[in-house]
Amino acid sequence: MYAYPAAEPWPENAALYQQMKEEQILLSDNASSLAVQAFLQMCSLPVQVVCRPNAEYMSPSGKVPFIHVGNQVVSELGPIVQFVKAKGHSLSDGLDEVQKAEMKAYMELVNNMLLTAELYLQWCDDATVEEITHPRYGSPYPWPLNRILAYQKQWEVRRKMKAIGWAGKSLEQVLEDVDQCCQALSQRLGTQPYFFNKLPTELDALVFGHLFTILTTQLTSDELSEKVKNYSNLVAFCRRIEQQYFEGRDKDSSSTSRFSKGPLLR
Repeated sequence: MYAYPAAEPWPENAALYQQMKEEQILLSDNASSLAVQAFLQMCSLPVQVVCRPNAEYMSPSGKVPFIHVGNQVVSELGPIVQFVKAKGHSLSDGLDEVQKAEMKAYMELVNNMLLTAELYLQWCDDATVEEITHPRYGSPYPWPLNRILAYQKQWEVRRKMKAIGWAGKSLEQVLEDVDQCCQALSQRLGTQPYFFNKLPTELDALVFGHLFTILTTQLTSDELSEKVKNYSNLVAFCRRIEQQYFEGRDKDSSSTSRFSKGPLLR
C-alpha cells in the first residue's frame, strides 16, 4: 500500500509530532506515540519529539503520532514501519513467513483489544470522561470551543464503538478483554527477553507503547493498570525496554511527564 522513495538517508532532524504531553495528550495517543518512539529507537534512528496542541489536525490521517522526515509526512505505526523499511531499516527481516504472520496477528490483537479499551475508557466511561478526557482534550482551546471539540470527538469515538460492538459493553467486560489480551501476550512472551527471542520487532515496540503507558498513566482508578501488573513478565518486559532504549537518552523522547505516575517502572 505504501511506496516511499528510499534514496535519501535518515536525516538528523527527523521529527515526531504529538499533542502537548503535560496537559493535553490522552492515554491512547500517548501509547501510540510511545510505540513509534520505541520502534525508531530500536532501529537506532534519531527523532526529535515535537509537541503541538493541533498535532491531531496536522496529521495526514487525523491521528497521532506522525513523523516528518525530509519532505515526507507519515502517520501511525504501520505506515511508519513501511516507510522506515523502504529506507533500509527493518526489525523483522530475520523472521520467517510463519513468524511474520504470527507477529501481525499479535499486533492486530493489541490494536483490537488494548487500543480499543483505551478509547472506550477515555470516551465511554463517564467518570474518566468528566475528570480527565474532556478537560485534557479541550485544554488548548478557549470556551466554548474546548467543549465543542471534546463532544465532537466523543461522538466520533462512540459511533466507532457502536460499529464494532463495544458500545454496549460494561467497564468490567472491557477490563476482562484487557486481561485476556495480557494473558495471551504473557504466554507468548514467556521467559524470553522479546516476543521473538533475543531481538525486538515492531510487535515489541507496539506492546511496550501500550503497556508502559497503561502502567504509568494516572487515571480515575487503578483497575486498568492492575490488569497488566498481574503479569510479572510483561512488567519486566516494559522495564527492560525502558532501560535499554529510553533511560539516559533525550528526556523529550520518553513518555514521562506529570501526566504519568512516575518516570520509571519499579
